Amino acid sequence: MRDLSDGKNEISTDHVGLPDDLANGLISMLVKNVPPAAAEITVSMVAATPKPRVVKLTITPQGEDSFSIAGLQHKAKIFVAKVKISGVTGAVASLAGKQPPDNHFWISAGDAPIFLKSEGPIAANTPVWQIEMASPEWPQPKASQP
Repeated sequence: MRDLSDGKNEISTDHVGLPDDLANGLISMLVKNVPPAAAEITVSMVAATPKPRVVKLTITPQGEDSFSIAGLQHKAKIFVAKVKISGVTGAVASLAGKQPPDNHFWISAGDAPIFLKSEGPIAANTPVWQIEMASPEWPQPKASQP
C-alpha cells in the first residue's frame, strides 16, 4: 500500500514465488547453526522493499573475537552476511550505492553456540543497529595510530 498525492491509498497485490531455502526472520538462528567446517552458506530471503523481491544471503565466517563473562575469557565466531541482488537490479544497486550494508554476527564458540551480538540494518534504508546480550564484556577497540 502506498499513499497517492490525493490522499488516497493505492493497494496492489503481487505473487512472489518463495524458494525452499527461505530464511526470513531466522538469520541469527541460522548463523549460530552454521557447520564449523563450512566456508560459506547461501540462503534465500525476501527483501522488505516497496516491491518485495527474493535475494540471496551469503554467510561467511570472518574469524574470532574474545569476550568475557564473570571474568572468564571465551571466544566468539564472527560471521558476515552479505545480500546478493541478482540481475540488472543488483548491478544498478551496486553502481548507485544502494547495495545493502553487511550484517555481522558474533556467536559463542563451542558445543552449544549462543547468539551474542549483531550489527547491521534491520530493513532497507534503515540505520545500522547493534543488538547484543547484556552480559558479555568486549575488549575496548584500540585507538588507531596515524
